[in-house]
This record gives sequence, C-alpha cells and structure tokens, in this order.
Amino acid sequence: MHDVRTVRAPSMLRLAAASLAGTAIEFYDFFAYGTAAALVLGPLFFPTFSPLAGTLAAFGTFGVGFVARPLGSVLFGHIGDRHGRRPVLVASLLLTGGATVAVGCVPTFDAIGVAAPLLLLVLRFLQGLGLGGEWGGAVLLTAEHAPAGRRGLWSSFPQVGPALGFLLANGVMLALSATLTEAQFASWGWRVPFWAAGVLAVAGLWLRSSLAESPSFLELEDHARVPLVEVVRDHWRLVLLTAGGLAVGYAIFYAVTTWSLAYGTERLGVSRTVMLTCIMAAVVVKGALTAPAALLGDRYGRRPLCLTGCAAAALWMFPMVALLATGEPLLMFLGFLGALLAFITMFAVIAAYLPELYEPRVRCTGAAVGYNLGGVLGGALTPIVATALAEQGGRVPWGVGAYLTGIALLSLGCFALLPETRPVAGSAAEPVMD
Repeated sequence: MHDVRTVRAPSMLRLAAASLAGTAIEFYDFFAYGTAAALVLGPLFFPTFSPLAGTLAAFGTFGVGFVARPLGSVLFGHIGDRHGRRPVLVASLLLTGGATVAVGCVPTFDAIGVAAPLLLLVLRFLQGLGLGGEWGGAVLLTAEHAPAGRRGLWSSFPQVGPALGFLLANGVMLALSATLTEAQFASWGWRVPFWAAGVLAVAGLWLRSSLAESPSFLELEDHARVPLVEVVRDHWRLVLLTAGGLAVGYAIFYAVTTWSLAYGTERLGVSRTVMLTCIMAAVVVKGALTAPAALLGDRYGRRPLCLTGCAAAALWMFPMVALLATGEPLLMFLGFLGALLAFITMFAVIAAYLPELYEPRVRCTGAAVGYNLGGVLGGALTPIVATALAEQGGRVPWGVGAYLTGIALLSLGCFALLPETRPVAGSAAEPVMD
C-alpha cells in the first residue's frame, strides 16, 4: 500500500494548473477546427456543393470528432483504469496534437479532389479519439488528489481549459481575419492555428512530464480486467443518465460558438470579426465564473447546480435566438452570455460529480464514456440540426430555440434521476475519494 501523502508531492495548484494547461491545448485543437468549419472549410473542401450544403458538409466533418470521442474514452479509459491516469494524459495529447497539425497540411479539393475531405474526416476522427481520453485523465488526476471538501473547486480547473482553448483558437483566427485579406485567409491563413498546435503540444507534454500518479489508482489492489464490460454490465443506467444530462451543455456551447458564427456571418451578414468578438467576450465571462460556480457546488451540492443550469437553459433558448437574430453586437453578446452562464452552472461541477458517481476501478472509463456520449447527443448534431432548422424559418430561427429547449428539458429530467454525491460534513480533511 502506498502512502497517500507521498504521492501527493506536487502541490494542488501545480497539479491543477498542469491539468488545465493540457486540457486548454487539446480543446484549442478541437475548437480551431470548429471555427474553420464555420468560416472556410465548406468552400475549400466541398466547392461543388451549394453554400448551405457546403456548410452542412463541413459541420458533418466537425461532428465526426464527437462520434470518435466515446471511442477514445473507451480506449484511454481502459488504459487509465488498468495502467494509471498519467499515461492517458501523455498519449491523448500526442494524438490530438499530431492530428491537428496534419489538418493544417491537408491540400484542398482543388488540389487533390475527393481525397481532401476524406483526409479531413480521418484527421477529425483522430482528434476526437484523443480528446475523448484527455478529459477523463486530466479530471481524474486532479479530482483524486483533491481534498474532499474542495474537490469541486480543484476539479473545476480542467473545466476552464475549454474556455481558454476556445479563446486561444479564436483569438488566433480573429487576429488573422483582421490582418489578412479574404484571399490570403482562404489560401493559407486558416492553416496557421493548426500548425501552432504542434508548439502547444510540446509545451503541454513538458508541463505534464512530472505529474504524480493518482493516489486512488495506486491504492487499488484489484484492477478491472476489461473496464468497459463492467461499466456496461453494472453502470449502464448511470452512463445513459449522465450522457443525457450533459447533452444540453454541449448543445448550448456549440450552438453559441459554432452554429451562431456561421449563421451570423452567412445569414445575417455580420462580419466575422464582430461575431468572433461577441462570442469570445461571453466565453471570457463564462471562464471567469467557473471557479465560483464550483465553490457553490462544494457548499450546496452538485445536483442542485445541474438542475438550476438546465432550468435556466430551458428558459433562455428562445430569448437567445431572438437576440442573435437582431445582428446587434451588444444584444448578441447578451444572448450568448445568458446561455453560457446556464452552461457553466452545470459544467463547473461536472468534473467532481461524474468521478464521484463511479467506483475507482472503473472510474476513468465510466466517467469519460458518459461525458463523451453527452457530446455526441448535444455537440455532434447541434450545428447540423440548427443550420437545417434555421434555413426553414424566417429571420428569427425559432426552430433552433425549440430544439435547444427540448434538449434542456431532457437533461433536466436526467439530472433529476441522479443522486447527490457531495461529501458529507466532516470529510473535508480526506485527501482522496472514497
């Protein structure tokens, strides 16, 4: 048996910062593709399609990444439950970073024909595979080191990573959009964020090279032989409920950051720079409020915040699309901000909530599979469905509002069926999870 205090050698701040940095880098890779799909991939890789069909096809390749994420969570979850959380962090970062750099090197349709979109599909799949493993490894390594009474707070650090990754990816896109001509951006400028992923991946690997293994994993004497089999056999209901609960968070985030970007630039005629600025400003506020929301989860519980976030989302989706349809920057920002505040009310506590729902021997697989299945339900389909629904309506895409509200109500029902997991009073001194 290992002494827990010896494996907690890194300070919580250092460990959480390393998890946050790696998550930010991997989500940078993922979001760079989403922004490119909304802005340029349709004409470059599907030029024989109509503008609408080209956008739908580009979002289709975007969705492939979400389909791959549960497969990545199975693959890397198996590694995490059998061999430790640390190997997952290194392997997933290498895979996602390598695939992202390769996206920036793919020739367009004009150069190699149909092979171009096929290569995009393959690389997007590999991106999703790596990201499917990243979240489970980063969150579990932080959560399993954290004191029980502050597990929500420390586990929220990796949850800030997606916001930072999004801001970094879109900040680069915004800078390129502002300094390059349309022809330059379409020719080579869109590739720069993908090439930059290589530098970021090297930095992330250096940060993670000295992290200690999780004490909960080191204390296990009986590891699951095939973790996925145990999860499906013993925890299938839990996986389905967590996936359904998380679906609304993914739907909101990608409706705001991906679909609305394409809708605003193509249907409303708003400039790319204005749309990116409005979205990024709302993401900044969301990122800043992640830790305070997590502290509320430590005090009042995980489930109440998830229920509150779902209810707020259900009430806000129609106002959000109405504000978006105005095309006015301040009103669009307010619409996005309300949606992302509902989102972070839920997702700030998810990094503590999901691991607490599973026993340690299958925790890496169970938590990651539930998390990434939610991404398929809410993230993969939302840009495609929303684009199709918006095309059928008038200036205000009410169909999109109805779709998002329906997902919010589904998620509300799923969270209502899940138990509370917040550690009871008096357990705050415990260094690891039960």
